[in-house]
Amino acid sequence: MGALRKVLVVDDDAVVGKSFKRVLSDKGYIVTTAENAHEALKQIREQEFDVVFTDIKMPGMDGVELAEHVKASRPWTPVVIITGYGTAENEVRAKAAGVSDFMRKPLSPEMIEESAAHALLQPALTVVPTLQVSPVEQSQIEVPEEKSNFRNIALFLAAPFIGLAYAVFLPLVGLAMLAWIGGKALLQTQAAKKTPAYLRNVALFAFAPFIGLAYAVMLPFVGTAMLVWVGAKALMETKQTA
Repeated sequence: MGALRKVLVVDDDAVVGKSFKRVLSDKGYIVTTAENAHEALKQIREQEFDVVFTDIKMPGMDGVELAEHVKASRPWTPVVIITGYGTAENEVRAKAAGVSDFMRKPLSPEMIEESAAHALLQPALTVVPTLQVSPVEQSQIEVPEEKSNFRNIALFLAAPFIGLAYAVFLPLVGLAMLAWIGGKALLQTQAAKKTPAYLRNVALFAFAPFIGLAYAVMLPFVGTAMLVWVGAKALMETKQTA
């Protein structure tokens, strides 16, 4: 063997890593170990490996998920799954992830050596597996446009009810304000009955109900017209974004 080959062994059982080191170190391999997938990905970002061996059942990210990440970033790197839980479902997942081979526990020195040699002789798999996106993640991706459309439609549908609220409450507010102005004017007239402002204040108090009536008649129409315009604008924006 020419240049030394670098092997990464990922297993939460330290005995497995020691077994690979004992068998492969004398065969011209440099063996690096990792106890979990996250540590393995850190090692892979920092250096290149000629082959990755990973246990399938580990805390956190399992071996198949690790294989997907390895193949997504380095599709030329062979990945071999070590498993004591061989199931058809796991094998289908692993093959879809681009795994090169399987090793089933218990491991023997011959199995380790043959698997390493076999993985390195295989042509590099250049097909990058597609990472699956869960329905929740997909819905989160599509949320911004859906939220915008929903907001515009909701605003358009709510416009008549908002207009009704204007029609009910604005006249009352207007009448209350005008009654307060009239009351203030009356108090001022009590303090200055002989001043020229007396007639003006009396007139203001007398006309206050009529001004309030004008508020009651006109403001609901103005408020409703404004809200219909807002609703129509929202509908046009919804049609443009649809």
